[in-house]
Amino acid sequence: MTVLRVAPRTAVVLALASAAALATFTWPFFVPAQPESTARTGEAPLVFFLMLPVLVALVLAELTSGGMDSKALAMLGVLAAVNAALRPLGAGTAGIETVFFLLVLAGRVFGPGFGFLLGSTSLFASALLTAGVGPWLPFQMLCASWIGLGAGLLPARLRGRAETAVLAGYGALAAYGYGLLMNLWFWPFSTGADTQLSYVAGAPVLENLHRLALFTAVTSTFGWDTGRAITTAVAIVLAGPAVLAALRRAARRAAFHAPVTFAAADPQPPNSAADSAEVPGPTAVTGTGPGAAPSGSPGAGDVPGAVRRPQPG
Repeated sequence: MTVLRVAPRTAVVLALASAAALATFTWPFFVPAQPESTARTGEAPLVFFLMLPVLVALVLAELTSGGMDSKALAMLGVLAAVNAALRPLGAGTAGIETVFFLLVLAGRVFGPGFGFLLGSTSLFASALLTAGVGPWLPFQMLCASWIGLGAGLLPARLRGRAETAVLAGYGALAAYGYGLLMNLWFWPFSTGADTQLSYVAGAPVLENLHRLALFTAVTSTFGWDTGRAITTAVAIVLAGPAVLAALRRAARRAAFHAPVTFAAADPQPPNSAADSAEVPGPTAVTGTGPGAAPSGSPGAGDVPGAVRRPQPG
């Protein structure tokens, strides 16, 4: 069971955002593109500025639907900062990526909307930290957002070793999918022409997909993508159970779904004449037996400090 559920409004925003993001990757299959190496350089700022309103709309949809509050936003910031700090440990050397395993686990615990936001913010923060800002950054943010989104959509009832195995398998597949999409963002514009791996403008979709698959297999599948898949799967197997337990414990303590209620104060009784009435003071006690003090004189039964009043008769 995910901690932060997706409301219908948020689901619509996620669907529209994913469709628009997919179009930024696949449009060369449907619209002939000029194979120029600088073609994506001018497109990247447009993609980035299109993403910002989508992310803002997603946050607003989550907030207004009650799926996310200030505590969830604080958790998002903390996990994005942790992911940004983890990424330089691998820096992509030989495909070693340490940023995706936490993204998968957090998306699993907190849900698809949270995972989508965490993917974008994590890659953006890590790019600022590692000086990795470039025309590729908006596309990296989109791919990471899909990884977090997919993790939140996995079957919710899995627990224990089955859950760890499914998450590790998903992490490995997501690593290969990430490599394929990141190849797609530049492949139509940088491989030149007249080769078996080149993009052919105006060619049928299946032909260009076949060329993209060959390009990916030759350039990244057996190197970078496999290293990323192994790193992510191994990290989930080794650290996944402990991290999942810690995230779920933090979610329980934060009580994201606890309803906020305000109890009415107990009404005070109105002032009455009895409140200001004088409380009668103690009176002298006299006895009648042998050795008793006579009335009118201080005795053992008198209360100290009591004032005697004259007795009638």
